Formats: sequence, structure tokens, C-alpha cells
Amino acid sequence: MNDLLTERLILHPFTPEEAGRVAAGEPGPTDVWAPGYPTEGERTGARIFLNGCQDGNDPHPFGNFEIRRREDGAAIGGIGFHGGPDENGAVEVGYGLAEAVRGQGYATEAVLGVLAHARSAGALVFRAETTVDNPASQGVLRKAGLALVRTEGESLHYELPL
Repeated sequence: MNDLLTERLILHPFTPEEAGRVAAGEPGPTDVWAPGYPTEGERTGARIFLNGCQDGNDPHPFGNFEIRRREDGAAIGGIGFHGGPDENGAVEVGYGLAEAVRGQGYATEAVLGVLAHARSAGALVFRAETTVDNPASQGVLRKAGLALVRTEGESLHYELPL
């Protein structure tokens, strides 16, 4: 699968080898990682991706992507699907950025990039979840066009029909 390009980002589909390095928190000789990458959330996402790759399965087009800046190629975060479309054609996405690059619009740009990708890959509904104590993530999802559809305890569920 090819990289997904946005104005400022490269959404690079993980390979098992890359995900292994992220899960271990140990860059390879050609990896360029921004300070604070990978976060624990990115390491967890990489492990989940690796579990999905067992038995030679390739989870793409609904796999995980490393978020890289186009200007320098540095990995600054990750974004990924929680699996392929469900019985209603819905996909859910999760994302995170290194703290040093937050507040610059990268998360919104990455969400919009994978949203367009999900639409082109046949998904019918795009979903994401955040928490009541994460107003930055709530703003990202609203800016990307998702609407709050329900609240369950501390969890806020957003979606957008595609």
C-alpha cells in the first residue's frame, strides 16, 4: 500500500518490521523520530497492528499509519483503524501525536487524510472515540466534520456518515 499524502503529512502504512521497532521503542538506523515519539499509545497501537498481522494477514487498507512530517520525514505520531468495516460499513479510528507537535493542526490533518482514505476504500461510516477530559481531541473530531452521537460515562463517541 502506498503512502497517503496530505498538505504537510505523510501517512505511512506500517509494515510489521516498522511496527516492531515502534512497539519496542527502538528506532532503526534509517528511522527519523521526533522527540517524544513513540508515545506509549503509539507503542500499544503498534503491538495491536502486529497481532493483526499474524498468520500473514495484511490489515491494510484498514491498518495503522505512522504520521510523518513531509518537511523532514520525522515520525510525529500514529493513526490507525480498529479493524475493517463492521456489518454496517463503519470503521473506527484512533490517533495520537508526540506532545512536542500538538496544537499545530497535524491531528486534524491526519484524521481528514484517513477519513478520505476510508471513504475511497468503501467504508460507509467513520467513527472515533475520545474522553470528556480531552477537549483538544474533541476539537480535532469536530474540525474533521464528525458529530457527537452519544456519551457513555467518560467516553464521547463521534461519527460521520461517508
